[in-house]
Amino acid sequence: MPFEFKLPDIGEGTVEGEIVKWLVKPGDRVKADQPIVEVMTDKATVELTAPRAGKILEIRAKEGEKAAVGSVIYTIGEDGEAAAAAAAPAAAKPAKRDAEAPAKRDAEAPAKRDAEAPAKRDAEAPAKREPERREPERPAPSRPRAAPATRRLAKELGVRLEDVRGSGDGGRITPADVKQAAEGEKPAAPGPEPAPEAERPAAVAGAPMDGERVERVPFRGVRRKIAEHMTRSKQRAAHFTYVEEVDVTEVVRLREDAKPRAEKQGIKLTYLPFVIKAVIPALRKFPLLNAELDEEKGEIVLKHHYHLGVSVDTEQGLIVPVVKHADRRSVFDIARELTRLAEAARRGKVAASDLKGSTFTITSAGNLGGVLATPIINYPEVAILGVNQIKRRPVVAPDGQSIVVRDMVYLSISLDHRVVDGAMAARFMNEVKWLLEDPRRLVLES
Repeated sequence: MPFEFKLPDIGEGTVEGEIVKWLVKPGDRVKADQPIVEVMTDKATVELTAPRAGKILEIRAKEGEKAAVGSVIYTIGEDGEAAAAAAAPAAAKPAKRDAEAPAKRDAEAPAKRDAEAPAKRDAEAPAKREPERREPERPAPSRPRAAPATRRLAKELGVRLEDVRGSGDGGRITPADVKQAAEGEKPAAPGPEPAPEAERPAAVAGAPMDGERVERVPFRGVRRKIAEHMTRSKQRAAHFTYVEEVDVTEVVRLREDAKPRAEKQGIKLTYLPFVIKAVIPALRKFPLLNAELDEEKGEIVLKHHYHLGVSVDTEQGLIVPVVKHADRRSVFDIARELTRLAEAARRGKVAASDLKGSTFTITSAGNLGGVLATPIINYPEVAILGVNQIKRRPVVAPDGQSIVVRDMVYLSISLDHRVVDGAMAARFMNEVKWLLEDPRRLVLES
């Protein structure tokens, strides 16, 4: 019999995965442990391998589709197994009819004899006679499809999900549908299915004019996961951003002095490890920034471990691998771990375990330019720090009597105002600034 490969639970609490890319096609012969398909869940792209050698008989999920954990996504077997499997249900149909026929005849016989004459007259009556109306049997109501966050929002707004028409994939109810229902508006209905290729109107002859060409790129994989995550963050967290200017001249000097030693150990030393080392003591001093809000239980969860997520720019979009136990690592050790995680993320080979458990996130686009940015919180965290470009420019010296050239940077932190107030954000950033402006203090605080 062919083997039905069911989508496994790839990560903690995974309920579905997106089919990113099939590495085989029906009819291909494969070896045991050969990569078959790339599946994404929670920003991790994982290659699933064949459980045995054989022939790919059927692929049941298309690229870009989401498959539920436990659902069959392909079958593998040998020649002839597919035909035998398909023929089995067909062979069973006559037996089903033979078994049902006597029982059906026995059940219908008395009623047929008693009502034969009236039934015959009714059948011969003019077509104008209105047939008897019977109330159709109604199926048992099914539970509306909606994410837990959407259900919480509906409860807060007093909306019955049973009364809401979902506009998401497969009729899933989205937060926008709930809000429209709460405002008394009719949610937008799902768009029509695209017409088959043969039914689509033929393209107008002639080359398109300049400015009228379009290209459609599938919205899936990492890009769609980022969109879902960012939308959830903006809908749930009350964002505000605080910006601080920091003189990092001494950090620049320290990094230049340490680079040769780091290179001898095969380490690429950037400014980010110094920022991470400055953030840790500030998080200890202001633990509300190293937390998350459990809305269901009405509790703020303070975390006394320091797993720092660091955004990495890849061809697919931003990935946020996590430096675990950053407080226990040296500057060189953090730099080494950042290099490992960044390389794995850009190759699309980062492990799912390296993408989970962050307590605070840092995003840096300083190497690309720009003055500052207002980053979106990596929900359910309550804070994210943006590191912008370091620029040499003239500033007033501390004595207030002269102008000096210094290395300056803007740090911008976005926070969830439900948990963190503006005053606390300012105090936190002052602590980070104090540590970065004289990196010798990092040694004392560590």
